[in-house]
Amino acid sequence: MTSTTRRYDIDALRVIAIGLLLLYHTAIGFQPWGYMIGFITNREPLSSLWPLMAMLNVWRIPILFFVSGMGVYFAIQNRNWKQLLTERARRIFIPFVFGFFIIVPLHIFLLQYHYSQKINYLPAAGHLWFLANIFIYVLLLLPFFFYIKKNENAKLAKALKHLFSKPFGLITVVGFFMVELILINPTIYEMYAMTWHGFFLGLIAFFFGFCFMLAGDAFWKMLLQWKWVLLAIAIILYVNRLLATQMQVHHLLLVLESNFWIFSVLAFSHQYMNKKSKTLRYLSLAAYPVYILHMVVIYLTSLLVFPLEINTWLKFLIVLSSTFFGSFILYEFVVKRVKILIPLFGMKTYKK
Repeated sequence: MTSTTRRYDIDALRVIAIGLLLLYHTAIGFQPWGYMIGFITNREPLSSLWPLMAMLNVWRIPILFFVSGMGVYFAIQNRNWKQLLTERARRIFIPFVFGFFIIVPLHIFLLQYHYSQKINYLPAAGHLWFLANIFIYVLLLLPFFFYIKKNENAKLAKALKHLFSKPFGLITVVGFFMVELILINPTIYEMYAMTWHGFFLGLIAFFFGFCFMLAGDAFWKMLLQWKWVLLAIAIILYVNRLLATQMQVHHLLLVLESNFWIFSVLAFSHQYMNKKSKTLRYLSLAAYPVYILHMVVIYLTSLLVFPLEINTWLKFLIVLSSTFFGSFILYEFVVKRVKILIPLFGMKTYKK
């Protein structure tokens, strides 16, 4: 494990996934069930948003777990286990604790104010549950990762590399997710946040993300070779769901659809987005703080916009654009300019 080549497509995937997260969370405010999961919701819903949301929802969170596992592969190459734990604690655990006690209570305040509830200070994981899961995965899989690092030419590492150089490796991944589904049997497949289903699904994705990078160029060449087939299967499965009554299909079909979307997104991003650019570098650095901040911006904007007597689609566009621009403005002019905030958002010292 000596490669230090930067994978710009992985950076791009992380940025895209965070962008989709902002889009999805904004859209929840226009769904009638949004209030039940703690969102400020508009009086008039936009039901036409749901087909797009439903398509994204089966893969937008799992692909982040895959990408996080890929990131650990690169992180351990030039670190020992103590250095990795220190780096992950700084990068993940500290922002989670800060968000738990400061960031999430802020948007809970806004929720309580909007619905005229009693104002209480409520520390919670909120949307940062993802960080807690990732940190736990690092702790759980640390022995395996460093065993592979020290024994990359041993039988196990060679077997994993060979497995993921062939399409059968993708079938193996799908098989693990199916086993998780059968054993956990979640009521709602897409309910990942703070559930055992989300925890084990994330653990599997995190592990295989690491394995994909371990397999090296052979894995990515195989993905590129099959990319159109993977995409076609994903589209067919989605159309089948779209045509089903209330878009309800067997959860095993959701496992298939989720994974084929992810495999095809990995393939196409590797082919078209593995390029260095100043824009990507900026967005890559901003994505993490924006992820931490965006819920406060969504709730604040919703609080101001939803009471207005204007077109519902216009409300959606205002909240969406305000969330993107507001989050980036906070990142650019507050987070990375105030020294005390930099480590709290998992960033390195900003250099002009």
